[in-house]
Amino acid sequence: MFQSFTETSDPTRGAERVSALREAMQRHDVQGFIVPRADEHQGEYVAKSAERLAWLTGFTGSAGTAVVLADKAAVFVDGRYTVQVRNQVDLDVFQPVPVMEISVAEWLKGNVSPGMTIGFDPWLMTRSEVRRIERALESVSARLAPVDINLVDAVWTDRPESPLSQVFEQTDALAGRSAAEKISEIQGILRDKRVVAFCATDPASIAWLFNIRGKDVAHTPLPLSFAIVRAEGRPSLFIDGRKLGNEMRDRLEQLADVSEPDRLLPALHELGSRDGEVLYDASGSAEAIAVAIETTGGHIVEGADPIALPKARKSEAELAGSRAAHARDGVAMMRFLMWLEGEATDGGVTEIDAAKRLEELRAEVGETDGVALEDISFDTISSTGLNGAINHYRVTEKSNRALAAGDLFLLDSGAQYRDGTTDITRTVLFGEAEAARLDLYRDRFTRVLKGHIALAMARFPKGTTGAHLDILARSALWTSGLDFDHGTGHGVGAYLSVHEGPARISKAGHVPLETGMILSNEPGYYREGDFGIRIENLIVVREPREVSGGDRAMHAFETITLAPLDRRLIATRLLTQPEISWLDTYHSRVFGALSGWPDLTAEERRWLDAACRPIVG
Repeated sequence: MFQSFTETSDPTRGAERVSALREAMQRHDVQGFIVPRADEHQGEYVAKSAERLAWLTGFTGSAGTAVVLADKAAVFVDGRYTVQVRNQVDLDVFQPVPVMEISVAEWLKGNVSPGMTIGFDPWLMTRSEVRRIERALESVSARLAPVDINLVDAVWTDRPESPLSQVFEQTDALAGRSAAEKISEIQGILRDKRVVAFCATDPASIAWLFNIRGKDVAHTPLPLSFAIVRAEGRPSLFIDGRKLGNEMRDRLEQLADVSEPDRLLPALHELGSRDGEVLYDASGSAEAIAVAIETTGGHIVEGADPIALPKARKSEAELAGSRAAHARDGVAMMRFLMWLEGEATDGGVTEIDAAKRLEELRAEVGETDGVALEDISFDTISSTGLNGAINHYRVTEKSNRALAAGDLFLLDSGAQYRDGTTDITRTVLFGEAEAARLDLYRDRFTRVLKGHIALAMARFPKGTTGAHLDILARSALWTSGLDFDHGTGHGVGAYLSVHEGPARISKAGHVPLETGMILSNEPGYYREGDFGIRIENLIVVREPREVSGGDRAMHAFETITLAPLDRRLIATRLLTQPEISWLDTYHSRVFGALSGWPDLTAEERRWLDAACRPIVG
């Protein structure tokens, strides 16, 4: 199994660990300390050795920050984790704070006293974060100060070792372009920006640039590393040499100067001592990177990671691989849904059983197709009943529930194949529900479906951002006084991060959507303590095309996820004819793509035919 169901969160340790941290704070003469869920690369995906927030607080979500003062402590989370955090931390020690309502900076401003010093690790916070907090503290005559060592590390006595997974190649055939071509493109971008270099700190950007992958973090094929890309000359790659076999080292040394990670700071110092400005991503790179350049007199120009946007525009080879991965994944999902339907009769299936079964089916389909399942793309959200209301629920042996007749079952999962990354959510009715309950489920499910279809059918001009489109996924919910507290869609990588920037579909998604980007389309609805609904497909931004009778070319989306939706949860009366047509066309595509799978049985084909038949008629 690629996923463990062991409960790693332990709120009972919060008090003693916070006490130890406070003693370290006293030794280093700071009256507060900030603990973000981040590593030196500022990514969502961190190694076990960087799970400082989880170790300190018990909260295991993928985003969050803790602030510990001498007499109080708080954990800041977004809308995905407001329920989870209350279940995972000691509420006598930590105050859960929804970051949508009050930011870390605002909370500090209201809780510190004049003259206080708040410590932070400059490798774990970006310059943008540092500035916001500095301004808030200065307004109340307090200050933010870097510490020489991370104070959590100073008291985390059994901290795991840093990962050392072997680096391997993502072939040019799968990538669609050689690493040399990509390096040349990024160098051209740097010259256009009139900067001499850029320090890449995002391992996904580095993996894409050099056509390499690794397994340093769970579920995402990243080799943790840094790189300096110069406008002229060879780039430098800073990576632990123990991760490189002889053949991989030879390949990389043809492209770049390869050094150990401890040579990064001297290289940044040297870069700062030379003439010219260095591009720095103030919202995506550690404060320590900028300081290292400035220490020797260097000048930084703040701007976005220049690799992120080219990485998000998938090549034709990457898109072809992703479509193939989704067809393979669709067969596994079809078999899973068929299996689950049979289990509704026999009973006894649990959330863990379901997660295990889907992983088995993905592995089997990969073996049949000759493309092995490398990993899942995130911990499977296998949730039934009230657990479904937790946006990013992670099933454990402690929380595991049996699926009961009349409950909704929400499954959000994905796979990592060498040719593509998948992410799909389906909500299904397990067994039969009583009439009033079924009416409620159908109303909410269909409103989520209407938003999903509205986004899938969207046409939009060049320059449109995810923020412009986000309302399409929410409108049918808003009309009934309903909403959801997560983004509607995130970018997805090509055998890389399942959550990829810079584009997203959300109220805060301000990067224009461009041809070749892969994003998720996943509106939802959650009734706390009761049930949850989400429908997710991945979509590709198509190149602009002329519209009959129009005067401007428009982008559109291609849906590449292939799996039927639960027809029992659709209230047809709430759908318009165009929505019904979209749904019937989608199901026809699903049947056409999956019914010809080589080892599909007659029984499976009959089940698929029934699941994909037209909604009306």
